[in-house]
Amino acid sequence: MNTPRSSSPDPAAENPAPDRLAIHGLLSYRLSRVANAMSRSAALRYRREFDVSLGEWRTIALLGADSPLTLNRLARLAALDKAQMSRVVAKLTERGLVLREYGAGRTTQLTLTRKGAALYRGLITAANERDQAFLVCLTGEEREALNSALDKLGTLARALERAEER
Repeated sequence: MNTPRSSSPDPAAENPAPDRLAIHGLLSYRLSRVANAMSRSAALRYRREFDVSLGEWRTIALLGADSPLTLNRLARLAALDKAQMSRVVAKLTERGLVLREYGAGRTTQLTLTRKGAALYRGLITAANERDQAFLVCLTGEEREALNSALDKLGTLARALERAEER
């Protein structure tokens, strides 16, 4: 006698426990999806209007906000590994947008050139326009709640990351 077989090897996967959310309901997944959609639309605009990639935009924006920076510090702030940041900086240096100044030991200080600073002003204006376009759909109270929630989640996420590294 043949019994019907489930296409899933784990029957619990078909019907998750009521207290467990499927991936689509997980906070980290939802935040990631929103952040990725925001980043993709930013990347399209910045490529079209300024001929920079998202990684280049972040590098220029970080240097425009706080210079000089070392490659290591810049990579940490941009959430890129050092090798990725090195490639981005090399491209921006070739384009005359970033200046490398060699310091004591093996440290290299990175700053924007005049051309890079001019590009930064255009990029940061566009970024602020995009920011306002997103925030317009929220009330003042929702903006405050969002800022507070992001601060709390960021603090907890960094603490959990440090705990996992042990």
